[in-house]
Amino acid sequence: MAIGTLDTWKETIRDKKIECASKDEMHSIQSEKLVNQVKHVYKNVEFYRNKMTAMGLEPGDIKSIDDIVKLPFTTKEDIRDQYPFGLVAVPQDQIVRVQGTSGTTGKLTLASYSDYDVKVWGECVARALTMAGLDSQDRIHVCYGYGLFTGGLGIDFGAQALGAMAIPMSAGNTKRQMTCMEDFEATAFACTPSYALHLAESMKEAGVVDRMKIKVGIHGAEPWTEEMRKKIENLLGINCFDIYGLCEITGPGVAMDCIHHKGLHVYEDHFYPEILDDQNNPCKDKEQGELVFTTLSKEAMPLLRYRTKDITSIERDVCECGRTLPRIQKFAGRKDDMKVIRGVNVFPTQVETALLSMGGGVAPHYMMIVDRENNLDTLTVMVEVDERYFSDEIRKLDALKQRVGNTLKQALGVQVKVKLVEPKTIERSEGKAVRVIDRREF
Repeated sequence: MAIGTLDTWKETIRDKKIECASKDEMHSIQSEKLVNQVKHVYKNVEFYRNKMTAMGLEPGDIKSIDDIVKLPFTTKEDIRDQYPFGLVAVPQDQIVRVQGTSGTTGKLTLASYSDYDVKVWGECVARALTMAGLDSQDRIHVCYGYGLFTGGLGIDFGAQALGAMAIPMSAGNTKRQMTCMEDFEATAFACTPSYALHLAESMKEAGVVDRMKIKVGIHGAEPWTEEMRKKIENLLGINCFDIYGLCEITGPGVAMDCIHHKGLHVYEDHFYPEILDDQNNPCKDKEQGELVFTTLSKEAMPLLRYRTKDITSIERDVCECGRTLPRIQKFAGRKDDMKVIRGVNVFPTQVETALLSMGGGVAPHYMMIVDRENNLDTLTVMVEVDERYFSDEIRKLDALKQRVGNTLKQALGVQVKVKLVEPKTIERSEGKAVRVIDRREF
């Protein structure tokens, strides 16, 4: 197999009227939807009505998308406080589906969907799959988890909307995943990037890569780097695409990168993006800040200015693919994943990039352990030694450990303790990878 080039890659635009709309056309679409959405939540959701009343704000004050800055924010804590149906804007007999994620408080972050919401969700994922060159002739092997987690069902809905074959494997049992991929002649697979790397390594080990029909990987649900994308692509000879979504907004299908991989196109006719700085002021294009979304089409559980905690930037120029949809860049991390260590902001993705830049010696499987010793923060990074380089000679391992430590210190700006571990010691994730353990007591 060989990765398709830009000249030969099949990519079509599913909805040119929307995906290639002019700024004025999109502004009109967004303004009409926002005005209607604000009326909808004010009338039907006590939580938003109370917030707006406290701000001296009425629906009539929102006349276009430009007025979005007047609206209140919504946080994950708000959703948990309103659990299970406090944010629902339709009669409960119109809710056809709920999805959710587990929370640290023991309460789910629950999202509710009407029949219309499910159709919009499927259409958005179908747009994403089309962006990756897939069509009704493809067979999409879904190894995201099913159930309340949105990953599996979201890709499934998109495959149905596209008319493609969905293979609903869910997560787990890597050997069975590989067998079914081969037997069912899957042409694409969808899972987290960390599990995609694990699958790719397992296929390579088993010697089955050349027997696969896979040409596309669809990966999301956790931050990942360009280096990891290239590693998966090179192992399997495929094109990998970054899909973004979150349960609170709809699930996968909020944004997706095209073949040019210069950012993830946001479906802004349904999900209006803002990038805000620490003072909640709008960031300029290409300036990093927190991503905030307003759902413009959601019926059952619309959200106003939901704070995602994802750190990114946005670009609004026309993409080489012809789409005018804005592009958010790969995430630097999340506000809640970021660790401040001796005054320095550290994201897990920085560790991943540094390890992949070393050109061998270690595998891109790691765990960050943050602790406090004698009132000073410490960072230990557990790193797997690459199987090809594994040696019992202490001298060689010490030299590798020193090299890893120097690379991480240069990348992160803080001193790092390195612990080298044997291959496959760090647990592989079939869901979202756990990269950080913080043992500090605040």
